[in-house]
Amino acid sequence: MAGPQYRRVVVKIGGESLAGPRGFGIDPHRVDAVAARIAPLHALEVEIGIVIGAGNLWRGRDGLAHGMDRATADQMGMLATVMNALALTDALERQGVATRVQTAIEMRAIAEPYIRLRAIRHLEKGRVVIFGAGTGNPYFTTDTAAALRAAEIGAALLIKATKVDGVYSEDPQQNPEARRFERLTHLEAINLRVGVMDSTAITLCMDNDLPIIVLNMWESNSLERAVLGETVGTLIGR
Repeated sequence: MAGPQYRRVVVKIGGESLAGPRGFGIDPHRVDAVAARIAPLHALEVEIGIVIGAGNLWRGRDGLAHGMDRATADQMGMLATVMNALALTDALERQGVATRVQTAIEMRAIAEPYIRLRAIRHLEKGRVVIFGAGTGNPYFTTDTAAALRAAEIGAALLIKATKVDGVYSEDPQQNPEARRFERLTHLEAINLRVGVMDSTAITLCMDNDLPIIVLNMWESNSLERAVLGETVGTLIGR
């Protein structure tokens, strides 16, 4: 089998992936299932950074709907991503994958502060690095945090791991006839206003010539196939 086409990647995972049947909270069984998807990727000796959302614990728009200050709502979301990061770290470690959590907001008692060169060193030593607390700033999504970290550490690919097998012209759950795209340019994805990733994140990837693959994490071997350069999901790039 040929080796990986992409040797260093960042995987963006939605917080909902860690939720149980109720769609809320952290379900240990689901966390283990997510870790089981990451472990084979690590076995390919791919250097892996991970960014996790917070949708299973907190959605800032719910706070905004009740009059909460945007910065406060976003800060709560950043803290929630750290909880998710710790849960996934524990699951990965139990599967024999060395992992480190780095956070954009310092909380040294439980995680390292984000230091770019230290993160790169961890990756070079074969450790998975989970980046918590977003960018550390309000008004930026975890999609943008994933794009930023990928650019900073020199990743060759950003993987948006979802429950949908790519980018569609419309919501496929609403319209079964929606067209699935196999490939898009960054600019096409921005103009189409694709719902899988915000425009700020896509623009950052475009400016840094960073390809994005949107795939269904729960499809068998989808992450491995992506890093091996096989056709899977939707590729957003040049």
